[in-house]
Amino acid sequence: MANDTPAGPTNRLAREPSPYLRQHATNPVDWYPWGEEALARARAEKKPILLSVGYSACHWCHVMAHESFESPDIARLMNEGFINIKVDREERPDLDQIYQGVVQLMGQGGGWPLTVFLTPDLRPFYGGTYFPPEDRYGRPGFPRLLTALRDAWLNKPGEIEDQAQRFQEGLGELSTHGLDAAPGHLSAEDIVAMGHAMAKRMDPVHGGFGGAPKFPNPMNVALLLRAWRRGGGEPLKAAVFRTLERMALGGLYDQLGGGFHRYSVDERWLVPHFEKMLYDNAQLLHLYAEAEQVESRPLWRKVVEETVEYVRREMTDPAGGFYATQDADSEGEEGKFFVWRPEEIRAALSPGQAETVLRHFGITPQGNFEHGATVLEVVVPVATLATEQGRPVEAVQEELDAARRLLFAAREQRVKPGRDDKILAGWNGLMIRGLALASRVFDRPDWAKLAARAADFVLANMWDGTRLLRSHQDGQGRIDGFLEDYGDLASGLTALYQATFDAKYLDAADALAHRAVALFWDEEKQAYLSAPRGQKDLVVAAFSLFDNAFPSGASTLTEAQVALAALTGDVAHLDHPEHYVAKLHDQLVRNPLGYGHLALAADSLLDGASGVTFAGTREAVAPLLAAANRTYAPVFSFGWNDPGTPPPARLQELFEGRDPVEGQGAAYLCRGFVCERPITDAATLAERLVAAPGH
Repeated sequence: MANDTPAGPTNRLAREPSPYLRQHATNPVDWYPWGEEALARARAEKKPILLSVGYSACHWCHVMAHESFESPDIARLMNEGFINIKVDREERPDLDQIYQGVVQLMGQGGGWPLTVFLTPDLRPFYGGTYFPPEDRYGRPGFPRLLTALRDAWLNKPGEIEDQAQRFQEGLGELSTHGLDAAPGHLSAEDIVAMGHAMAKRMDPVHGGFGGAPKFPNPMNVALLLRAWRRGGGEPLKAAVFRTLERMALGGLYDQLGGGFHRYSVDERWLVPHFEKMLYDNAQLLHLYAEAEQVESRPLWRKVVEETVEYVRREMTDPAGGFYATQDADSEGEEGKFFVWRPEEIRAALSPGQAETVLRHFGITPQGNFEHGATVLEVVVPVATLATEQGRPVEAVQEELDAARRLLFAAREQRVKPGRDDKILAGWNGLMIRGLALASRVFDRPDWAKLAARAADFVLANMWDGTRLLRSHQDGQGRIDGFLEDYGDLASGLTALYQATFDAKYLDAADALAHRAVALFWDEEKQAYLSAPRGQKDLVVAAFSLFDNAFPSGASTLTEAQVALAALTGDVAHLDHPEHYVAKLHDQLVRNPLGYGHLALAADSLLDGASGVTFAGTREAVAPLLAAANRTYAPVFSFGWNDPGTPPPARLQELFEGRDPVEGQGAAYLCRGFVCERPITDAATLAERLVAAPGH
C-alpha cells in the first residue's frame, strides 16, 4: 500500500511523500527528486540529467523499474554518467507535459515511463518511453543507450548542443500550437460538424474511438451527445449508447467491484490495463448520468451506483478527500486481483450458481487472459440465461446478484492492488463534479454529501483563499496548484452548488476562477499557462491547450466561468471564455478529438450564460427541480432563491424579481441574461429546457 516503508538500504526518495517515488527508494540508482539540489549538482559537475517520469499505478513503469533500476550493473551506468531524477507526473504535470513533447517530436507516441535526457540547463537532447534491459521490441537496450549517450556527451558536444537547440525550439512551437490563429466565431453548426467528425472515427461494432488500444475518452463521447442535442441526428446518440453499453458489459468495467480500469488493450473492451484512475471514473460517472437524462436505462443506473460505491469504498480518505489511483498489479502480477478461473468460481458458489456465473461471464478453462485466467465480461445476457434455463428473468437476476456478492467477498480476501493515497485538488474537483451531477439525476443526496465532504476537505486543507495546493498526503499539503487544479476544482464546486445550493461552494468557485485568471492568463497569447507565470524550472512556457485522458485546466476553468456567469449574474466571467474559445476556434473545428472538454465548455457558451433560478420553498420547487434534474440540458446552470433565507450578497441582484408566483414554486429560465416568463408547471419546464434557443 501507499504508506509502506521501504525495507533495506534506501536512497533520497525514501524521504519523499509520493508513493511513486518511494517505490524506487531501494533502487541502487542514486535518485534525486526534482529540485534545486539535483539541478545544481548537474550544473556543477557538467553532467547530463536522466529524467524518469511515471506514476504509481503505471504497469510499464514497474516493469522498467524491475528490469533496469533494480539492476546494480545498469544502476552503475546511470550513476557514473548522469544525474538521475525521478518525477511523479501526478505531482508535476507541467514537467510531464513539456517533456512528453520530446517523444512527440521524435515521431513516437508518448506515455509512461517517460525517459528523457537533458543538459544541465534542462534542454532535452534525447528521449523515449520504456527501454528494455537488452535490445528487443525494436527498441535499444537501456545499457547500450546509456553508454552511447554518455559517449556522445563526452566526445560529441557539438552534436548534443545542436540536438538540444532543435528540441528547445520544437518544444516552444508545440507549447503554443494554434495560438497564432486569428479568432473565429463558434456556432451550433460547428458543434454538430465536430460531432459528425468524431462519429466517423468511432468503431461501429464495439463503440469507442479507433482500434486497439482503446481508451474511454468520456469527454469526446459527451461531445457527441451535445452534437445530437443541437440537431445532429439519432446516429450520434446511437454511437454514444453503443459505446457506453459495450464498455459497461466488457472487461474494462469491474463486473464485481464497480469502477472502470484505465483502458483496453484490445478493440472490444475485453482485457484492460487494470489500474483504476480517479479522473477516469469521475468523467465516466458524469457521462453515464447524462446518458440517464437522455434515456433512462437500468444499465446506466447499475454502472453509476456501483462506481460510486467503488469510489466510496476504495478511494475515499477517512477525512473525506479522494485518492488518486489504484495499481494494476498485486503480488507482482498485473490483474491478479481481478481475474478468475473456473475452479475458483466453483469453490465460492453452489453448483447451480457456479454454472450460471460461468456461462454469464464466459469463464472457461482456456480463459481470455494470461495463464488460463478470465477477465470477467458479460458474454450471455440475463434474458438469454433465463430462456435457456426456463426460468423467470427476475429469478436468474436474483441468483446472479447473490453470486456476485459472494464472489466479491471471496475476492476481498485476496491481496489488493496498491493504492496511491495522495489527494490531488484537481482530480478531486473532477470527482466532485461527477458525483454532484449523479446525485441530482438519480436523486441520491447521499452522493452529494460524499462530494461535499471531499470539497470541504480540499477547501480546509489545500486552499487559503489566494493559494491552492495541488497535493495533500500524510497530513500535509504541498506543491503549488497548477491550472488544472484551479479549473477542475472550480468546475466541481459549481456543480456541487447545483446539487446542494450551499452558497459557500459558489463563493469558493468564484474566488478560484478569479485567482486562476490572475495566475495563469497570458494576455499576449490570449491563453492559459499550465503552471503559474514565472515558474523557474521550465525549459519553455507550458500552455494548457489539449484535453487528453483528463481535461486541460483551461477547459475546466472555461466550463466553470460560463456556469459562474449564469449562477452569479456576473457577466465579467464570460470575458476570458469568449476570448479563449475564439482564439482556439480553428483548432477546435479541425481537431475536435484533441479538445473534447473545451468543446463542451464552448457549447455551453454558445447561448450566453444559460440558467434556471428556482424560487420558492424546498417543498414548492421540488417538482420543478426533479423535472429539471431528469432532463438533459447540459448548458443550463441551476440556482435556488429560497424566500425563507436571505440570499448571499453576490446573488441579491440576480434574484431580484425572481419570486414564487402566487405561492407556487416558479422557475425562471434565462439565456444570455434574458429571462422567459416564470414557469410553474414541471412538464412545461422540461419542454423549455430542451427547446432550441428562440423557439
